[in-house]
Amino acid sequence: MAVPTIELNDGTAIPQLGFGVFQVPPAETAEAVSVALAAGYRHIDTAEMYGNERGVGEAVRAAGLDRGDVYITSKLNNGFHRPDDARRAMAGTLEELGFDYVDLFLIHWPLPTLYDGDFVSTWQTMEEFKAAGHARSIGVSNFQVAHLERLAAETETVPAVNQIELHPYFQNHDVAAYDSAHGIATEAWAPIAQGKVLDDPALAPLAERYGKSPAQIVLRWHIQRGYIVFPKSVTPARIKENFELFDFELEPDDVAAIDALDRGEAGRNGPNPDVFDYVPAD
Repeated sequence: MAVPTIELNDGTAIPQLGFGVFQVPPAETAEAVSVALAAGYRHIDTAEMYGNERGVGEAVRAAGLDRGDVYITSKLNNGFHRPDDARRAMAGTLEELGFDYVDLFLIHWPLPTLYDGDFVSTWQTMEEFKAAGHARSIGVSNFQVAHLERLAAETETVPAVNQIELHPYFQNHDVAAYDSAHGIATEAWAPIAQGKVLDDPALAPLAERYGKSPAQIVLRWHIQRGYIVFPKSVTPARIKENFELFDFELEPDDVAAIDALDRGEAGRNGPNPDVFDYVPAD
């Protein structure tokens, strides 16, 4: 099955479906990514804070695929926002992966209560990475509208991507709408609400009617909404199942039924980016 691509505002293209390795133990990452690549995934989402970039690179090389055929995203560690630290972190990501560039590099969190509230100089350093070819595209993760507006006012580059918590229970409408209006692609992390949405009674009849699992129904909803998704699993059967999203299409009324599950801010599972201030210990 061919995975559709989304053209980013810098002229590059990103596969709309990827494989996420959040919380995949480093020792298990190469195997999980190998299974995903064998299933057809060509987009892998990792991060410095996940500690498993090395396994991603190992799996891509072991698969015998050309580097240009696999889209790799990583993200800047929260402890390395200051420009010189960010430069060292970028070099570390490339070393861990074993490649001379990443397709997409993101600021993982804005951290507005840290670094004197300065994520602008961090973004300007990201612009350096793009200019140098270390990252083909640059973007952000967990940025709220106010954070994006500040980048627009004080820097030259519109983020290509904003990766945010987004799922049927928390549809993050304000941020997704801002992204859409400004040419920023929206990526959804926790696309099935860490599994919480799968038992929702609204999904069972849809799963039965389409002959799909509840997870496939929700992931297909994301696809039809135009979001980029990268479900995570270490179970080979689930990895394969999550890839099988392109042989059916939800009817408009069924998309609307899932839209109606939104709980607003009460549906958020993860931290609020306005106050999140986690920095990993050295």
